[in-house]
Amino acid sequence: MTRHVKEKRERALGTKLFIKADRCNSPKCATIRKPYRPGMHGKRRSTPTEFGRQLQEKQKIQIYYGVTNRKLRDLFAKAEKEAIIAELEQRLDRVVFLLGFAGSPRIGRQFVSHGHILVNGRKVTIPSFHVRVGDVITVRPESRKGKAFEGAKERLEHLVLPEWLKLTSIEGLTGECIGQSTSKQFQFPFDMDLVGQFYSR
Repeated sequence: MTRHVKEKRERALGTKLFIKADRCNSPKCATIRKPYRPGMHGKRRSTPTEFGRQLQEKQKIQIYYGVTNRKLRDLFAKAEKEAIIAELEQRLDRVVFLLGFAGSPRIGRQFVSHGHILVNGRKVTIPSFHVRVGDVITVRPESRKGKAFEGAKERLEHLVLPEWLKLTSIEGLTGECIGQSTSKQFQFPFDMDLVGQFYSR
C-alpha cells in the first residue's frame, strides 16, 4: 500500500497516525490540509456504531504499526494489554524510528528490510523482530554514509527518547534497549480497549 493510499485511510479515520512523521508535524499533513473524509461526500461524518468504533480503532492500530489483521488477532488472543504494547512498540522497525534513525515508521521498515540495521552486531532484515532489554541497535557502518541517513545525526540532537531506549552514540547511530515499554510511557492515537473488544466478539 502506497503512502498516498495510507494517508487517505488516515483521513478516513480522522486521526493523525504519523505515517510520515516529519510531514505529520507540519502544515503539509493530510489531516490538516483536508480535515474531512476523502471522496465527494467526505465532509459528512456520521456517528459510527459500537462495532464501527471498534473496527476503526483496529484499523488505526494496523496502519500505525503496519501489522496484519491475523497478527493482531493472534496477539490479542494470547496476551494481556501490557504484553501487546511491548510486542508492538519493541518491533525492530518501530525501535529504529523511535531512536531517530528513520524519519517515520514506514521508512524504519524499509531500512530494516534493506539490511541497513544491525542488532548486537548482526544484520536483521525482519521488521517485526522483537527487541529485548540489552539489545544494541545500530546502523551498518557502510549504510551511514548513504543518502538515506543524511540529516539523521542532526535529528538525534533534538530527539526525546522513551524511557526504555538510550542513544549511546550519535556519531555511530547506535542505541540500546534498557527496559520494557509500557502504556504509561506513550499516548496512543487509538483505543486499545476497543481493539480488544473487537477481537473478543
